[in-house]
Amino acid sequence: MLTRAAGMVAAFLAGLALVVAAVLVVRHLTEPSEPELPVIPDARRPVVEAAVRTCSPLSVPLLAAQIDAESGWRRDADSGHAQGISQFSPVTWKEWGQDGDGDGKADVWEPRDAIPSQARYMCHLYDVVKVVPGGKAGLGATRLALAAYNAGPNAVLRARGIPKILETREYVDKILKELLPKYRKSEKRYQESEAKHTSSASASPSTPASPSGDPSGPASGSSPAATRRP
Repeated sequence: MLTRAAGMVAAFLAGLALVVAAVLVVRHLTEPSEPELPVIPDARRPVVEAAVRTCSPLSVPLLAAQIDAESGWRRDADSGHAQGISQFSPVTWKEWGQDGDGDGKADVWEPRDAIPSQARYMCHLYDVVKVVPGGKAGLGATRLALAAYNAGPNAVLRARGIPKILETREYVDKILKELLPKYRKSEKRYQESEAKHTSSASASPSTPASPSGDPSGPASGSSPAATRRP
């Protein structure tokens, strides 16, 4: 009788374990997974980080979100009336394009030229929209500067705000409501990862001085849309 009872208990426990495992599997499959965050391509990060130093309203997440909206980071993006990773129209590029990589040529197809030019132009637009209600600082200024980048500064000045152009309104909303929050989270993760990496590197043992005292030996402590309308 004891052996039979023990077998029944064992069978019950085994069945219960299977039920629990099945529930956990179903929960894992049905729970919504956290959406993957966009990231700045490694090849573009140095130029983006340098470009945002052009003026204080810019930030890495904001410039990244704008580039994503403009071209999806494609250097060969061509809408027919705007070109390159930052989507400058020919007229706007003629005025604002600059040689960012030092090769003596301002090339709209070269991200190292286009991204600094984008930052420089955005800083100009922040100044332009200051005369528009809500354009002096903060989110209002950013909304207006982005609208001016897409529709042209004259359109924003005439409208005294974001012009009633569907493309422009969708462009501004996509950047500020959809892409910017994601790039902020992405950038926070990146910075946290870099901080851990730096901390780990600084905590590694120092390279011992040369036993012979030769000063040439390793030193102790060394560690390895632009505007569619001009």
